Amino acid sequence: MSWRRNVYVIATTSFVGFTGFTLVMPFLPLYFHELGVEDVGEVALWSGLSLGVTPAMTAMLAPFWGRLADRFGRKIMVERSLVSFIVIMAAMAFVTRPWHIFALRALQGFFAGYGALALTMAAESAPRDRTAYAIGIVQTAQRLGPALGPVIGGTVAGLAGLRNAFLITSCFYVVAVVLVFVMYDERSTRPAVEERPQGAISFRSILAFENFILLMGVVFALQFVDRTFGPILPLYVAQLGTPVERVPMVAGILFSLGAASAAVGNQVSWRLLKHVGPRGLIAASAATAAVGATIYLFAPGTPWLLGATPLLGIAMGAATTGAYTAASSVMPPSARGAGFGLLSTASLIGLAMSPVVAGLLGATSIRAVFLLNVVALAIVAGTVSRLMVVAPLVPARTPVPDEV
Repeated sequence: MSWRRNVYVIATTSFVGFTGFTLVMPFLPLYFHELGVEDVGEVALWSGLSLGVTPAMTAMLAPFWGRLADRFGRKIMVERSLVSFIVIMAAMAFVTRPWHIFALRALQGFFAGYGALALTMAAESAPRDRTAYAIGIVQTAQRLGPALGPVIGGTVAGLAGLRNAFLITSCFYVVAVVLVFVMYDERSTRPAVEERPQGAISFRSILAFENFILLMGVVFALQFVDRTFGPILPLYVAQLGTPVERVPMVAGILFSLGAASAAVGNQVSWRLLKHVGPRGLIAASAATAAVGATIYLFAPGTPWLLGATPLLGIAMGAATTGAYTAASSVMPPSARGAGFGLLSTASLIGLAMSPVVAGLLGATSIRAVFLLNVVALAIVAGTVSRLMVVAPLVPARTPVPDEV
Protein backbone atom coordinates (compact mmCIF):
# COMPACT_ATOMS: atom_id res chain seq x y z
CA MET A 1 0.00 0.00 0.00
CA SER A 2 1.21 3.50 -0.83
CA TRP A 3 0.72 4.90 2.67
CA ARG A 4 2.85 2.14 4.20
CA ARG A 5 5.62 2.82 1.70
CA ASN A 6 5.54 6.52 2.58
CA VAL A 7 5.71 5.80 6.31
CA TYR A 8 8.58 3.34 5.94
CA VAL A 9 10.47 5.75 3.67
CA ILE A 10 10.10 8.54 6.23
CA ALA A 11 11.08 6.20 9.07
CA THR A 12 14.17 5.01 7.18
CA THR A 13 15.09 8.59 6.29
CA SER A 14 14.70 9.63 9.92
CA PHE A 15 16.84 6.74 11.09
CA VAL A 16 19.59 7.54 8.59
CA GLY A 17 19.42 11.27 9.33
CA PHE A 18 19.36 10.96 13.12
CA THR A 19 22.15 8.36 13.00
CA GLY A 20 24.22 10.70 10.87
CA PHE A 21 23.61 13.61 13.23
CA THR A 22 24.95 11.65 16.22
CA LEU A 23 27.76 10.01 14.28
CA VAL A 24 30.27 12.76 15.01
CA MET A 25 28.68 15.17 17.48
CA PRO A 26 29.74 13.23 20.63
CA PHE A 27 33.36 13.57 19.48
CA LEU A 28 33.37 17.36 19.05
CA PRO A 29 35.61 17.88 22.12
CA LEU A 30 38.26 15.71 20.47
CA TYR A 31 37.85 17.66 17.24
CA PHE A 32 38.39 20.97 19.01
CA HIS A 33 41.55 19.55 20.53
CA GLU A 34 42.66 18.53 17.04
CA LEU A 35 42.04 22.13 15.92
CA GLY A 36 44.57 23.34 18.44
CA VAL A 37 42.48 24.13 21.53
CA GLU A 38 44.62 22.85 24.39
CA ASP A 39 42.93 24.27 27.49
CA VAL A 40 40.30 21.87 28.88
CA GLY A 41 38.05 24.75 29.89
CA GLU A 42 38.12 26.21 26.40
CA VAL A 43 37.35 22.82 24.88
CA ALA A 44 34.37 22.46 27.22
CA LEU A 45 33.18 25.98 26.38
CA TRP A 46 33.40 25.57 22.61
CA SER A 47 31.80 22.12 22.83
CA GLY A 48 28.93 23.36 24.96
CA LEU A 49 28.25 26.35 22.74
CA SER A 50 28.47 24.32 19.53
CA LEU A 51 26.27 21.49 20.79
CA GLY A 52 23.71 23.88 22.25
CA VAL A 53 23.32 26.34 19.39
CA THR A 54 21.75 23.86 16.96
CA PRO A 55 18.78 22.76 19.12
CA ALA A 56 18.31 26.38 20.24
CA MET A 57 18.04 27.59 16.64
CA THR A 58 15.86 24.63 15.70
CA ALA A 59 13.48 25.32 18.59
CA MET A 60 12.99 28.88 17.41
CA LEU A 61 12.59 28.10 13.73
CA ALA A 62 10.75 24.74 13.64
CA PRO A 63 7.28 26.37 13.63
CA PHE A 64 8.39 28.72 10.82
CA TRP A 65 9.61 25.86 8.62
CA GLY A 66 6.46 23.95 9.50
CA ARG A 67 4.32 26.83 8.31
CA LEU A 68 6.24 27.00 5.04
CA ALA A 69 5.67 23.25 4.67
CA ASP A 70 1.93 23.79 5.15
CA ARG A 71 2.00 26.26 2.27
CA PHE A 72 4.46 24.69 -0.17
CA GLY A 73 4.57 21.00 0.72
CA ARG A 74 6.38 18.85 3.29
CA LYS A 75 8.57 16.92 0.87
CA ILE A 76 10.40 19.94 -0.52
CA MET A 77 11.02 21.28 3.00
CA VAL A 78 12.53 17.98 4.16
CA GLU A 79 14.70 17.84 1.04
CA ARG A 80 15.82 21.43 1.71
CA SER A 81 16.86 20.52 5.24
CA LEU A 82 18.68 17.32 4.28
CA VAL A 83 20.57 18.99 1.40
CA SER A 84 21.76 21.70 3.79
CA PHE A 85 23.04 18.99 6.13
CA ILE A 86 25.01 17.41 3.28
CA VAL A 87 26.83 20.68 2.64
CA ILE A 88 27.31 21.68 6.28
CA MET A 89 28.60 18.30 7.46
CA ALA A 90 31.05 18.17 4.55
CA ALA A 91 32.21 21.72 5.34
CA MET A 92 32.99 20.69 8.93
CA ALA A 93 35.69 18.40 7.58
CA PHE A 94 37.64 21.44 6.31
CA VAL A 95 37.42 23.87 9.25
CA THR A 96 40.58 25.36 10.71
CA ARG A 97 39.27 27.39 13.67
CA PRO A 98 36.93 26.57 16.58
CA TRP A 99 34.54 29.36 15.65
CA HIS A 100 34.07 27.76 12.23
CA ILE A 101 32.44 24.77 13.93
CA PHE A 102 30.20 27.04 16.00
CA ALA A 103 29.13 29.03 12.94
CA LEU A 104 28.36 25.88 10.96
CA ARG A 105 26.40 24.41 13.85
CA ALA A 106 24.36 27.62 14.06
CA LEU A 107 23.70 27.41 10.32
CA GLN A 108 22.72 23.78 10.79
CA GLY A 109 20.14 24.80 13.37
CA PHE A 110 18.77 27.44 11.00
CA PHE A 111 18.09 24.88 8.26
CA ALA A 112 17.09 21.97 10.53
CA GLY A 113 13.54 20.93 11.40
CA TYR A 114 13.09 17.78 9.33
CA GLY A 115 12.40 15.74 12.49
CA ALA A 116 9.08 17.49 13.11
CA LEU A 117 8.24 17.48 9.40
CA ALA A 118 8.88 13.73 9.26
CA LEU A 119 6.22 13.21 11.94
CA THR A 120 3.87 15.45 9.98
CA MET A 121 4.44 13.44 6.80
CA ALA A 122 3.87 10.16 8.62
CA ALA A 123 0.66 11.42 10.24
CA GLU A 124 -0.82 12.68 6.99
CA SER A 125 0.22 9.62 4.95
CA ALA A 126 -1.54 7.03 7.11
CA PRO A 127 -5.29 6.39 7.30
CA ARG A 128 -6.93 8.09 10.26
CA ASP A 129 -7.12 4.90 12.30
CA ARG A 130 -3.39 4.18 11.76
CA THR A 131 -2.02 7.63 12.61
CA ALA A 132 -0.61 6.45 15.95
CA TYR A 133 1.04 3.49 14.22
CA ALA A 134 2.71 5.77 11.66
CA ILE A 135 3.90 8.27 14.28
CA GLY A 136 5.19 5.43 16.46
CA ILE A 137 7.21 3.94 13.58
CA VAL A 138 8.92 7.27 12.86
CA GLN A 139 9.54 8.02 16.54
CA THR A 140 11.11 4.59 16.92
CA ALA A 141 13.48 5.37 14.05
CA GLN A 142 14.29 8.78 15.52
CA ARG A 143 15.06 7.17 18.87
CA LEU A 144 17.16 4.25 17.64
CA GLY A 145 19.28 6.41 15.29
CA PRO A 146 20.91 8.42 18.12
CA ALA A 147 21.35 5.22 20.14
CA LEU A 148 23.43 3.62 17.38
CA GLY A 149 25.09 6.75 15.98
CA PRO A 150 27.86 7.17 18.59
CA VAL A 151 28.80 3.48 18.31
CA ILE A 152 29.09 3.70 14.53
CA GLY A 153 30.76 7.09 14.76
CA GLY A 154 33.40 5.86 17.20
CA THR A 155 34.29 3.05 14.82
CA VAL A 156 34.36 5.37 11.78
CA ALA A 157 36.48 7.99 13.58
CA GLY A 158 38.90 5.31 14.71
CA LEU A 159 39.32 3.92 11.20
CA ALA A 160 39.10 7.04 9.03
CA GLY A 161 39.93 9.91 11.39
CA LEU A 162 37.69 12.69 12.72
CA ARG A 163 37.80 14.88 9.61
CA ASN A 164 36.87 12.05 7.28
CA ALA A 165 34.10 11.06 9.69
CA PHE A 166 32.34 14.32 8.81
CA LEU A 167 32.54 13.47 5.11
CA ILE A 168 31.11 10.02 5.79
CA THR A 169 28.32 11.63 7.79
CA SER A 170 27.58 13.87 4.82
CA CYS A 171 27.13 10.72 2.74
CA PHE A 172 24.48 9.53 5.21
CA TYR A 173 22.43 12.60 4.34
CA VAL A 174 22.92 11.97 0.63
CA VAL A 175 21.26 8.58 1.14
CA ALA A 176 18.45 10.19 3.15
CA VAL A 177 17.63 12.87 0.57
CA VAL A 178 17.69 10.34 -2.28
CA LEU A 179 15.25 8.14 -0.36
CA VAL A 180 12.79 10.99 0.09
CA PHE A 181 13.18 12.32 -3.44
CA VAL A 182 12.76 8.98 -5.19
CA MET A 183 10.42 6.98 -2.97
CA TYR A 184 8.13 9.36 -1.05
CA ASP A 185 4.87 10.01 -2.91
CA GLU A 186 3.38 13.26 -1.64
CA ARG A 187 0.44 13.01 -4.05
CA SER A 188 -1.00 10.07 -2.12
CA THR A 189 -1.20 11.87 1.23
CA ARG A 190 -4.57 12.90 2.59
CA PRO A 191 -4.07 16.68 2.39
CA ALA A 192 -3.54 16.31 -1.36
CA VAL A 193 -7.15 15.26 -1.78
CA GLU A 194 -8.75 17.18 1.06
CA GLU A 195 -9.81 20.75 0.59
CA ARG A 196 -7.26 23.23 1.91
CA PRO A 197 -8.03 26.80 2.97
CA GLN A 198 -6.73 29.74 1.01
CA GLY A 199 -4.23 31.11 3.48
CA ALA A 200 -2.43 30.04 6.62
CA ILE A 201 -3.82 29.33 10.07
CA SER A 202 -2.15 31.52 12.67
CA PHE A 203 -0.06 30.16 15.52
CA ARG A 204 -2.63 31.64 17.90
CA SER A 205 -5.33 29.52 16.30
CA ILE A 206 -3.17 26.40 16.58
CA LEU A 207 -2.59 27.04 20.28
CA ALA A 208 -6.36 27.33 20.68
CA PHE A 209 -6.95 23.82 19.35
CA GLU A 210 -8.47 21.53 21.95
CA ASN A 211 -5.86 20.13 24.37
CA PHE A 212 -2.98 21.53 22.29
CA ILE A 213 -1.28 23.67 24.97
CA LEU A 214 -1.70 20.84 27.46
CA LEU A 215 -0.07 18.41 25.02
CA MET A 216 2.81 20.82 24.44
CA GLY A 217 3.38 20.74 28.19
CA VAL A 218 3.26 16.95 28.16
CA VAL A 219 5.82 16.74 25.34
CA PHE A 220 8.09 19.20 27.17
CA ALA A 221 7.85 17.27 30.45
CA LEU A 222 8.47 13.88 28.87
CA GLN A 223 11.53 15.14 26.98
CA PHE A 224 12.79 16.89 30.11
CA VAL A 225 12.56 13.71 32.19
CA ASP A 226 14.03 11.56 29.43
CA ARG A 227 17.15 13.72 29.07
CA THR A 228 17.94 14.04 32.78
CA PHE A 229 19.62 10.64 32.79
CA GLY A 230 22.48 11.51 30.43
CA PRO A 231 24.59 13.72 32.74
CA ILE A 232 24.13 11.69 35.94
CA LEU A 233 23.51 8.02 35.18
CA PRO A 234 27.18 6.94 35.07
CA LEU A 235 27.77 8.79 38.35
CA TYR A 236 24.75 7.12 39.92
CA VAL A 237 25.87 3.67 38.77
CA ALA A 238 29.22 4.28 40.45
CA GLN A 239 27.51 5.64 43.58
CA LEU A 240 25.52 2.41 43.89
CA GLY A 241 28.73 0.43 44.27
CA THR A 242 29.57 -0.65 40.74
CA PRO A 243 33.35 -1.08 40.32
CA VAL A 244 34.87 1.87 38.49
CA GLU A 245 36.14 -0.22 35.58
CA ARG A 246 32.62 -1.57 34.94
CA VAL A 247 30.76 1.76 35.15
CA PRO A 248 30.98 2.62 31.41
CA MET A 249 29.72 -0.83 30.41
CA VAL A 250 26.83 -0.86 32.88
CA ALA A 251 25.82 2.72 32.03
CA GLY A 252 25.98 1.87 28.31
CA ILE A 253 23.74 -1.14 28.85
CA LEU A 254 21.22 1.00 30.73
CA PHE A 255 21.21 3.68 28.01
CA SER A 256 20.74 1.07 25.29
CA LEU A 257 18.05 -0.74 27.28
CA GLY A 258 16.23 2.55 27.81
CA ALA A 259 16.31 3.41 24.10
CA ALA A 260 15.17 -0.06 23.06
CA SER A 261 12.33 -0.21 25.59
CA ALA A 262 11.15 3.29 24.63
CA ALA A 263 11.04 2.11 21.02
CA VAL A 264 8.82 -0.77 22.14
CA GLY A 265 6.58 1.78 23.84
CA ASN A 266 6.37 3.77 20.60
CA GLN A 267 5.28 0.60 18.80
CA VAL A 268 2.63 -0.68 21.23
CA SER A 269 0.98 2.69 21.81
CA TRP A 270 -1.24 2.55 18.72
CA ARG A 271 -2.80 -0.69 19.93
CA LEU A 272 -3.34 0.68 23.43
CA LEU A 273 -4.92 3.86 22.06
CA LYS A 274 -7.71 1.77 20.55
CA HIS A 275 -8.67 0.49 24.00
CA VAL A 276 -8.01 3.32 26.45
CA GLY A 277 -7.90 6.46 24.28
CA PRO A 278 -5.28 9.21 24.38
CA ARG A 279 -6.15 10.56 27.83
CA GLY A 280 -6.06 7.12 29.41
CA LEU A 281 -2.84 6.14 27.64
CA ILE A 282 -0.91 9.30 28.46
CA ALA A 283 -2.07 9.41 32.10
CA ALA A 284 -1.46 5.70 32.74
CA SER A 285 1.90 5.75 30.97
CA ALA A 286 3.08 8.82 32.90
CA ALA A 287 1.99 7.19 36.17
CA THR A 288 3.82 3.98 35.22
CA ALA A 289 6.92 5.98 34.33
CA ALA A 290 6.67 7.67 37.74
CA VAL A 291 6.80 4.22 39.33
CA GLY A 292 9.95 3.44 37.32
CA ALA A 293 11.52 6.75 38.41
CA THR A 294 10.60 5.94 42.02
CA ILE A 295 12.51 2.67 41.77
CA TYR A 296 15.50 4.68 40.52
CA LEU A 297 15.08 7.07 43.45
CA PHE A 298 15.20 4.37 46.14
CA ALA A 299 17.35 1.77 44.34
CA PRO A 300 19.80 0.09 46.73
CA GLY A 301 21.88 -1.36 43.90
CA THR A 302 22.42 -1.50 40.14
CA PRO A 303 20.21 -4.59 39.53
CA TRP A 304 17.21 -2.50 40.52
CA LEU A 305 18.05 -0.09 37.70
CA LEU A 306 18.12 -2.95 35.20
CA GLY A 307 14.57 -3.83 36.28
CA ALA A 308 13.25 -0.27 36.35
CA THR A 309 14.67 0.88 33.01
CA PRO A 310 12.40 -1.21 30.72
CA LEU A 311 9.35 -0.16 32.73
CA LEU A 312 10.34 3.48 32.52
CA GLY A 313 11.32 3.30 28.85
CA ILE A 314 8.17 1.56 27.59
CA ALA A 315 5.96 3.97 29.52
CA MET A 316 7.83 7.04 28.25
CA GLY A 317 7.70 5.81 24.65
CA ALA A 318 3.97 5.06 24.83
CA ALA A 319 3.17 8.42 26.44
CA THR A 320 5.20 10.34 23.85
CA THR A 321 3.53 8.68 20.87
CA GLY A 322 0.15 9.10 22.55
CA ALA A 323 0.75 12.83 23.01
CA TYR A 324 1.80 13.43 19.39
CA THR A 325 -1.10 11.33 18.10
CA ALA A 326 -3.61 13.21 20.24
CA ALA A 327 -2.18 16.51 19.00
CA SER A 328 -2.38 15.35 15.39
CA SER A 329 -6.05 14.51 15.84
CA VAL A 330 -6.98 18.11 16.69
CA MET A 331 -4.93 19.69 13.88
CA PRO A 332 -6.41 20.14 10.40
CA PRO A 333 -4.12 19.02 7.55
CA SER A 334 -3.34 22.61 6.59
CA ALA A 335 -1.90 23.34 10.06
CA ARG A 336 -0.01 20.14 10.81
CA GLY A 337 3.41 21.43 9.76
CA ALA A 338 3.22 24.46 12.03
CA GLY A 339 1.56 22.41 14.78
CA PHE A 340 4.23 19.74 14.83
CA GLY A 341 6.79 22.54 14.68
CA LEU A 342 5.39 23.98 17.92
CA LEU A 343 5.48 20.53 19.51
CA SER A 344 9.09 20.21 18.36
CA THR A 345 9.88 23.56 19.99
CA ALA A 346 8.44 22.32 23.30
CA SER A 347 10.48 19.12 22.99
CA LEU A 348 13.72 20.96 22.18
CA ILE A 349 13.26 23.37 25.09
CA GLY A 350 12.94 20.34 27.36
CA LEU A 351 16.04 18.86 25.76
CA ALA A 352 18.01 22.07 26.34
CA MET A 353 16.89 22.67 29.92
CA SER A 354 17.10 19.11 31.20
CA PRO A 355 20.91 18.56 31.31
CA VAL A 356 21.42 21.94 32.95
CA VAL A 357 18.87 21.27 35.71
CA ALA A 358 20.07 17.69 36.16
CA GLY A 359 23.66 18.87 36.44
CA LEU A 360 22.82 21.53 39.02
CA LEU A 361 20.69 19.17 41.11
CA GLY A 362 23.15 16.31 40.68
CA ALA A 363 25.92 18.44 42.12
CA THR A 364 23.94 18.42 45.40
CA SER A 365 22.25 15.02 45.25
CA ILE A 366 21.83 12.65 42.33
CA ARG A 367 18.72 11.15 43.89
CA ALA A 368 17.16 14.61 43.89
CA VAL A 369 17.08 14.42 40.07
CA PHE A 370 14.99 11.26 40.22
CA LEU A 371 12.72 12.85 42.83
CA LEU A 372 12.14 15.72 40.40
CA ASN A 373 11.32 13.18 37.69
CA VAL A 374 8.78 11.44 39.92
CA VAL A 375 7.09 14.76 40.71
CA ALA A 376 7.08 15.86 37.04
CA LEU A 377 5.59 12.58 35.81
CA ALA A 378 2.99 12.55 38.59
CA ILE A 379 1.96 16.09 37.60
CA VAL A 380 1.63 14.99 33.97
CA ALA A 381 -0.50 12.00 34.92
CA GLY A 382 -2.75 14.02 37.20
CA THR A 383 -3.10 17.02 34.90
CA VAL A 384 -3.90 14.94 31.82
CA SER A 385 -6.37 12.83 33.76
CA ARG A 386 -8.22 15.91 35.04
CA LEU A 387 -7.90 18.46 32.25
CA MET A 388 -7.58 16.64 28.92
CA VAL A 389 -10.80 16.68 26.95
CA VAL A 390 -11.76 13.24 25.67
CA ALA A 391 -12.05 13.27 21.88
CA PRO A 392 -11.91 10.63 19.15
CA LEU A 393 -8.65 10.25 17.25
CA VAL A 394 -10.05 11.84 14.11
CA PRO A 395 -8.29 14.89 12.65
CA ALA A 396 -10.12 18.17 13.07
CA ARG A 397 -11.88 19.88 10.24
CA THR A 398 -10.06 22.81 8.72
CA PRO A 399 -11.29 26.08 10.24
CA VAL A 400 -11.42 29.37 8.47
CA PRO A 401 -7.87 30.75 8.63
CA ASP A 402 -7.06 33.77 10.70
CA GLU A 403 -5.36 36.80 9.30
CA VAL A 404 -1.59 36.33 9.41
